[in-house]
Amino acid sequence: MYQALKPSRSGFVPVRHLNYHVRQWGQPDASQAPLVLVHGWMDVSASWQFVVDAMRSERWIIAPDWRGFGLTTTAEGPAPDNYWFPDYLADLDTLLDHFAGERAVDLVGHSMGGNVAMIYSGVRPQRIRRLVNLEGFGMPETRASQAPGRYAQWMDELKALHRGDNALKSYASADGVAQRLMKTNPRLPKDKADWLARQWAAPNDQGQWEILGDAAHKVVSAQLYRLDEALEIYRRISAPVLSVTASDDSLSLWWKGRFTLAQYHERLQAVPKLRSALVNDAGHMMHHDQPAELAHLLEDFLNAPL
Repeated sequence: MYQALKPSRSGFVPVRHLNYHVRQWGQPDASQAPLVLVHGWMDVSASWQFVVDAMRSERWIIAPDWRGFGLTTTAEGPAPDNYWFPDYLADLDTLLDHFAGERAVDLVGHSMGGNVAMIYSGVRPQRIRRLVNLEGFGMPETRASQAPGRYAQWMDELKALHRGDNALKSYASADGVAQRLMKTNPRLPKDKADWLARQWAAPNDQGQWEILGDAAHKVVSAQLYRLDEALEIYRRISAPVLSVTASDDSLSLWWKGRFTLAQYHERLQAVPKLRSALVNDAGHMMHHDQPAELAHLLEDFLNAPL
């Protein structure tokens, strides 16, 4: 099994009626901005371990489990039955208050976390020194005429969730979880899959391994994706931005032509200070596929003179 070269420290922070699980590497350093890593949908903060291990220099790194993922849990009352994108922004804002105070941070987000990072950086531009977006593509553009159907779909999916129709699959062993991870990402070697499986899932009272993700995340958002709003927020980002994509075009695979890489790159033109990079021989989980290449890309960008 993979052995972490730089083990993380785990802790919990009270955030908006939640016990937020946060991993840290390194120690606070007044000479450097804190580095904040935010994971994607159905992922966990431990997923950054391979990139952290590949970094050439030490720095203070903070990586939370988003609400409803990993070890972050509700502090009181039942878990929600659906998740709203603005909550991620408010959660991140509170976490930065706790860890960074008035200091600007370097923010890296993958996939859903990249979407959160982009929006947050346009809403709170003064809090971000540098921003790295790892395939946080956003969503296909929507039309107002889709609203009635979207609300109906949202209500139908809530009913299905409460019936138990959308429960996440459990596995007989950690090895079963690892096999699932390798099936989803054929580039993932077994030693890393075995390690990730024990971060991505945990055994329940019956000995079955359950994914550390709330099934309510599968409920469609009742809100349409407003491209005009997203672009206006992108225009407000004042930090230098590095957009990183993988050589595999996962975007076209997901959306079957409804949203393309060309459209994504066109949207990014709204970002005032943009650089782009490509990670070869990698898919959407580039932080697993090419952690050393990605780590060096991040360090070169984050450490370059302003």
